[in-house]
Amino acid sequence: MGKTIQLKRTSFLYRFQYNLYLWVRVKGFSRIALVTRYPPVHCGVAEYSRMLLKALRSLMPTVELFVLSTDEASSSEYVDPLTKTRVVPLYGYRDTSYYAIPSFLEEIGGVDIVHLQHEYGIYGYSVSILSALEEVWEKKLAKAIVVTLHTVHHPYSGRPGALEFQSALNNSFIDAVIVHSKLQEFELQMQGVNPSRIIRIPHGTLINPYLGLSRIKLAEELGLDLASFRGMILSIPGFMRPDKGFDILLEAVGGLKSLTILVAGEAKDPRLKELLEDSPNTVVLDQYLSKSKMLKLIALSDAVVLPYRDRPGAYAVSGVLHLAMGSFKPIIGTRVPRLIELYDNAPQMTITPGNSVELRKKLVWLLENYEHAMMYMEKMYSYAVGTEWHTVARKHLQLYVKLAKKQQ
Repeated sequence: MGKTIQLKRTSFLYRFQYNLYLWVRVKGFSRIALVTRYPPVHCGVAEYSRMLLKALRSLMPTVELFVLSTDEASSSEYVDPLTKTRVVPLYGYRDTSYYAIPSFLEEIGGVDIVHLQHEYGIYGYSVSILSALEEVWEKKLAKAIVVTLHTVHHPYSGRPGALEFQSALNNSFIDAVIVHSKLQEFELQMQGVNPSRIIRIPHGTLINPYLGLSRIKLAEELGLDLASFRGMILSIPGFMRPDKGFDILLEAVGGLKSLTILVAGEAKDPRLKELLEDSPNTVVLDQYLSKSKMLKLIALSDAVVLPYRDRPGAYAVSGVLHLAMGSFKPIIGTRVPRLIELYDNAPQMTITPGNSVELRKKLVWLLENYEHAMMYMEKMYSYAVGTEWHTVARKHLQLYVKLAKKQQ
């Protein structure tokens, strides 16, 4: 008991001293603007940006935070109460011009950091968004410009526009390019992006706050009938899309009566939804899942299964994987770029993509060896703690301060 209290005191003292150190370093550092899609828009990058800003806000209570966003949810400016961030809609989804960004920054007298959260599905394959950032640099409206590339394309992807965009990251007005995985980092290096400009910062992890709730309470809050579940509950959360590998999963679980597959998320394909609803092993919850609902869903589950198949030549990481590993449940996933962190930290829990026979064997093994699976996941759980959002936010803040000081 005394040792636990001492550890808590030590941990608290360390956090206090470290936050004080950060405060001293960021003194005179007053404004950060993220260029990104943002909730309530249904988008993984939008959720990522909000979680990053929430963690940054806890480290920097007095810094002004701006989101320069799409006009999908609103055409009027508002303040996000969770992050105390000023959200300013300035452009359309997949727009062709982003010059409202430098215009707005000029109106407010500039910022310290402009940070683009880039995804090809949001900003397209043209360099239009980079042209707007170049104007920000030319007019000295920011001390430093950072780009996070959520997806990196290989030459075999068949998307020449993406390769042109990635080549443009060598322009002098970009101070740093953040990626989330070593595959992304090395691919950019191979394409000629200056290695000293590439910074690998992992995707953040949220430790699930709902793990202490009973299954009855969790099912009730999710609107699910617990009586409809039998055996082990395996969840596959997130958008219902063909690349999630549902067809392989349904083949794998055919005839297995000692488990229930809980599929939850917004359906992007009506035929896929029908296929899932017709499966006797499956419970389908067709709705967009907020972060809290997704965490409750994973807390309700015994394990998470991610039988993904990736698009050829596209390197990304999975936000769902980070929510799952922050819930400390066994995870079975395919050996694909999106799940490289699972392959690195728990290779025993991975299978060949597209192989329903191998997936079935792994599921049967999990049913019979749940405790062993938890042991195999230990390194993954340590990684989850090491990539907690406050740690990831500190890495961002350290980079921001370093870049801003370099420009002074």
